Amino acid sequence: MNESTLHGLRVVSLGSGIASAAAGLQLCEAGAEVILVEPPDNPARREQALFAALNRGKCSVTLNINEPEGQQRLERLLTSADVFIHEFSPKVAGTFGLEDAQLAQRFPRLIVAAITGWPKNHPLAEAKARETLVLARLGLLDEQPGHRAGPVFVRMPFANWLASWLCVVGVMARLIARDRDGQGGSAHTSLAQAALVPMTMHWSRAEKPTPAFAKGLDKHIPIPLHQCADGRWIHVHYSPDKSPWVASAMAELGEAEVARLNAQWPPSHVAPNFGANRAIIATRPAQDWVEHFWQHDVSAQIAAPFGDIYFDEQARLNGYVVEVEDATLGKTLQPGPAWKITPPARIGRSAPQPGADNGIGFETSPKQRLITDMARQGDPLPPLHGLKVLDLGAYLAGPFACMMLADLGAEVIKVEAPAGDAMRRLERIFSGTQRGKLGVALKLGDELSQPAVEALVRWADVVHHNMRLPAARKLKVDYDCLKLINPQLLYCHVSAYGPTGPRADWPGFDQLMQASCGWEVEQGGAGQPPMWLRFGVGDFFAGLSSLYVLLLGLYQRARTGEGQMVNASLLGATLLTMSEAVAREDGSVTPIAHLDANQTGLCDTHRLYRCSDGWVAVAALEPEETQRFRALAGADPEVHFAAQTQTEALLSLSVHDVPAEAVLEAQLDPFLDNPDHAAAGLHTRYQHAEYGELQQIGAFWDFGDLPLSLDRPPPALGQHSREVLGGLGFDDSELDRLAAAGVVRL
Repeated sequence: MNESTLHGLRVVSLGSGIASAAAGLQLCEAGAEVILVEPPDNPARREQALFAALNRGKCSVTLNINEPEGQQRLERLLTSADVFIHEFSPKVAGTFGLEDAQLAQRFPRLIVAAITGWPKNHPLAEAKARETLVLARLGLLDEQPGHRAGPVFVRMPFANWLASWLCVVGVMARLIARDRDGQGGSAHTSLAQAALVPMTMHWSRAEKPTPAFAKGLDKHIPIPLHQCADGRWIHVHYSPDKSPWVASAMAELGEAEVARLNAQWPPSHVAPNFGANRAIIATRPAQDWVEHFWQHDVSAQIAAPFGDIYFDEQARLNGYVVEVEDATLGKTLQPGPAWKITPPARIGRSAPQPGADNGIGFETSPKQRLITDMARQGDPLPPLHGLKVLDLGAYLAGPFACMMLADLGAEVIKVEAPAGDAMRRLERIFSGTQRGKLGVALKLGDELSQPAVEALVRWADVVHHNMRLPAARKLKVDYDCLKLINPQLLYCHVSAYGPTGPRADWPGFDQLMQASCGWEVEQGGAGQPPMWLRFGVGDFFAGLSSLYVLLLGLYQRARTGEGQMVNASLLGATLLTMSEAVAREDGSVTPIAHLDANQTGLCDTHRLYRCSDGWVAVAALEPEETQRFRALAGADPEVHFAAQTQTEALLSLSVHDVPAEAVLEAQLDPFLDNPDHAAAGLHTRYQHAEYGELQQIGAFWDFGDLPLSLDRPPPALGQHSREVLGGLGFDDSELDRLAAAGVVRL
């Protein structure tokens, strides 16, 4: 089968935000025909680089949905579509006849994916879908440290990017369910749900917390971003103390001086000699340091300017940067597909001119799918019910992806060493990526455990992990080994830097991707030191992109019967977020908006303002909103807001119809106590074997008639070893023998 995975599927996309445009791009590059429905004067086209990067390969149909003729043309398009992506709130969708029940009646096989600001059953469901306002209302602007006290503006629109991945994962899960049930339906998500993805690490609460769980991860832990002798900054992940230059310098300083330097900073769990490291790294240029660290297996990256990564060899070799001849911008370098599958992703032509495809046919297109006319039998099942997943991952990206598979209804078995996953010491973070799994403690790579490993692989449909491939080969869990046991296996690997090139087997972490892709420089603000975005977004981008390509592989396997290895990476998934800028033929990078030095915003109409008793966030992004804001706030908005209370400011902004929200602070407990959030599924609770009642972030999708599986708590170490391995044919005496040998923990 040489055609792209989604060849024959038609997607209609009606929206201008990053989330919907990026979702359409992912489906397009997997082979779907994506029709961008846009108004004759589409405001999204004003952001030329972003529009070019997110809409390449699509078709353009211009119509005015506010007019009967436009509504009729949209109706004809939907008649021939498999997937419909839109950004309408429930009430607005209803006014156009696009509410879920209305669409289901007219198009029973259509999959409808709405990306809104808040879930449809939340009191804020009709609020404008503006990321800054969503983050403010959730309290996430207070979760990011800044160069000053108080909440800060978050420069990377990470919720939009996460929402785009949630959208396409939801669409693929629904397509797989449609093969099973013969019916379409909804696959919705929201910016609020996307914004909460990284809070799985931080926002949870236990009835009987251990000291480690209760501590969590303090947002004020010093981050090893160090300034070098040439003024550039380098991010070093984990201790560099054993590298020759650092070890020699520390010996020269002596224990007393090292202790004095360290005492100037709070303790860091990633760098026990943080202060000494900082002083030592200041003695040499950044390029010298990064080359030295790379030579000695220390994870590090220079905090690069936005756009430099377009010229990185590793990014180019893996196709994470592609050349596109854009009709408006000329020859450009743009972010490429963040995932790899066979057949490969399809790199689209230039973004279309407005209305270039107005004459597109409206007849039903031929579809390569397995749909029958049968009615669904019995109770509705989760989208991925029956899928069997073997999770061999650690840290965040791999385990998070497998937790999402469990949420979607898959049966997931997590395998970790008898001593426990390395992340278990950070208990709240660990628990945030383990919901829904059965836990098996098994020593991989041991001759005694090999029969159990082989039984698990024969059981599985999918193996997913993010260990380095040399380690996987050493443990005999690489694809070449496992496909001999299970030829139809779908094997999904998440790497740091991509599967090919000189850094293919290097260690890497979210922090290093934020540094190399320019986001640390941008989050620091104009003229300020770079700053890491604490939400760990690269891990979650990578996890969700791996989940998307895995579902593409499953969709294809249902048609070919063939397994394969698919890939995603931290670098590829993070680089995609640079779509705000592209590189031109002359080597220049198109400009982007920069955060101000005080980390309050991008301009006077999109920023945070301090009131007398708190902060407000303003996101007046449309021309009319901008005019109303400036008429209200006058020549000096800072003075205007400083003279008001938060309540007074919000009232006046509301009266003048200016989009704004209170910037909530210290929201962990208030969020988890909020009944509106609970009713909308934004948090959930269950009984944990050690913590008692455990409350965590909840659902990331709304599938309407199909349920999610959110009722199994994270497993204790080895909690299900006997149950799982016993079910695979290992009797109690054999398991006890393996436990005595130290290869199984029961």
